Amino acid sequence: MQRIAVIGGTGRQGFGLAVRWAMAGFPVILGSRDPKRAEAAAEQAQRARGELPLHGAGNREAAEAADVVVLTIPFSAQEEILSSIGAAVAGKAVIDTTVPLRSFSPPVLEVPAAGSAAQRAKTLLPDAHVGAAFHTVSAVKLNAFDTPLEEDTLVCGEEGAKEAGIVLAERIGLRGLDAGPLDTAATLERLGALLVALNQRYRRRAIGVRFVGL
Repeated sequence: MQRIAVIGGTGRQGFGLAVRWAMAGFPVILGSRDPKRAEAAAEQAQRARGELPLHGAGNREAAEAADVVVLTIPFSAQEEILSSIGAAVAGKAVIDTTVPLRSFSPPVLEVPAAGSAAQRAKTLLPDAHVGAAFHTVSAVKLNAFDTPLEEDTLVCGEEGAKEAGIVLAERIGLRGLDAGPLDTAATLERLGALLVALNQRYRRRAIGVRFVGL
């Protein structure tokens, strides 16, 4: 089974995804700029959920050891972090989850010159196969580990990365939908920002999406 590195895995979104993949049987490495913080997060998951194929490491070490790399990092740290793992992800599928908000409340989307955070990730990781997914999946829901994820996630990207993203989605109970090439990521990121706004407007924490007729 493929090994997954979750870069930024100590944040709520990354931690939720990592633990769910480990619960599904994937070997998972939590990556962080602070390896000790990653190790502590992995130990926390083991105490809460029992023995899991999960451990912590620094970002570069995690990326080197993995077959698929998932980015759950702040947009403000994108250049710094991706520069540190570039050589480690060459030839690998990299799935970006970033919704690049300049402001959270109200949510204001920052539009990079490349068109989207995922497309900017591709310019920083030219030798990786880059995709994008999980923008609309609430971190609150991800961390409710006994609650099924009965919703959809749109997945776009380059060949290999998109297929990997759909598999990863489906293994944790999501329905992964093929949303096309990487330039579709701009729409996915905007949809993520819209859900943040809807959560705030309706005083919710875990609004998701489901496409009917498919």
